[in-house]
Amino acid sequence: MNDEFRDASLSLSEWASGVTSADIPDDVRHIVRTCVVDTIGVAVAGSRTGVAATARQFAEENACRGSADVLGSATASSAAAAAFCNAAAAHALDFDDNCYAGFVHGSAVIVPAAIALAQTIDAKGADLITAITVGAECEYAVGAAAGMALYQKGWWTTGLLGPIGAGVAVGHLLKLEAAQMRSCIGLAVAGAGGTKICFGTDGKALLAAQASEAGLRWACLAAAGATGPSDPFSHPAGFAALHNDGAFDHAACQDLGRVWRLQTPGVDIKKYPVCLSSHAAVDIIAELIAQEEFSHDDIDEVLCDVPPVVVANLKYSSPGSHREAQFSMEFAVAGTLCFGALGLDQLHEEVIESDTVQAIMQRVRMVSGTMWDADRCEAAPEGASVLISLKDGRRYSGYRTHARGTAANPMPAADIQSKFLSCSEPALGRKAALSLLHSLECLDADVSVRSLLNPAH
Repeated sequence: MNDEFRDASLSLSEWASGVTSADIPDDVRHIVRTCVVDTIGVAVAGSRTGVAATARQFAEENACRGSADVLGSATASSAAAAAFCNAAAAHALDFDDNCYAGFVHGSAVIVPAAIALAQTIDAKGADLITAITVGAECEYAVGAAAGMALYQKGWWTTGLLGPIGAGVAVGHLLKLEAAQMRSCIGLAVAGAGGTKICFGTDGKALLAAQASEAGLRWACLAAAGATGPSDPFSHPAGFAALHNDGAFDHAACQDLGRVWRLQTPGVDIKKYPVCLSSHAAVDIIAELIAQEEFSHDDIDEVLCDVPPVVVANLKYSSPGSHREAQFSMEFAVAGTLCFGALGLDQLHEEVIESDTVQAIMQRVRMVSGTMWDADRCEAAPEGASVLISLKDGRRYSGYRTHARGTAANPMPAADIQSKFLSCSEPALGRKAALSLLHSLECLDADVSVRSLLNPAH
């Protein structure tokens, strides 16, 4: 391997330690503010789930008090515990954002770690936004360097790459020098892991939590003088060799600051609280229902022709829990047909197990046909072609490359605000939810983040 390849962590660390707020374009900062709003909204909703409660209980029994807020708790905790708990909450409902540079859930891991450290050191909001941007860009650069094969092999890239993004974001807040940042990245790469066998279980949220906490921990240890491997991507026992059959495009880590992956490929904001792999099909069906005015009682069969990665992700054809339902094309389609919209209210066992939903799921078929060659998969990574056959012989079809909310088909700002309020109001009440939304939208300024998530602190 040549020196250029071996120095990937050097490229990342030099840029991450040197970039300033002024170096980040306003439209990129706007994207990050949107990501923070969306992440905190779904985390507030997710804080009411069982897995988030389990994470809080573990933290309460094993972590010390501190200055960082834990959603769902009145007690501030250590930065590490807050990162762990809030990341678990952010990913608990699988309603958080996604980026195709690495096929990762970036914000659910990066944002909780950065906020926890920022509250601990009483950083300013603008510095927090800068740190999240830097962490995201470094993580997405590594994702782009690894390519799609990493995810297709079965690695859950959120767990594998998340500590890099979280660590760099926290490291930027700690003002790590380049050598320290390189150690942070080396430690994050050496210690990371995660496979897609966690899908449909609490492990998915908890691995996101672990990634967030680990990134914060590695950054703090690097700040204290700990060293890590200087060639984590190219070492014979390193990232590329062990995880990706040696494949790693070092050039993707050399264009930081010139190419902004928060813009291209961009960040996908979820419209529905299920795996993004089902969203294109759901959009098609929702549009056909509105146009043609048929109901679930009219359905004979729904055929969803999708890329191979969608079939791999949506592995539960007969889900037995809300976790499994989030990774089921059959449930996503049936829920849309039965309720007209797919929201948090449908993620309950009594809904999934109802006779109506069960009957419609039996009429949904998912395949990956010959249309999905390499070019089409690249153009529509989680696209769908849907054919609906009705009992009276009518047939309707549709094709979509990108779902609503994806970077290629973004949601309007008003829809993102509505999503935030629908997630946060049940937990906080209308007044507090609106106040939190206002604080998050005004975060990119000279404002303290100490009481950002809990004004009482």
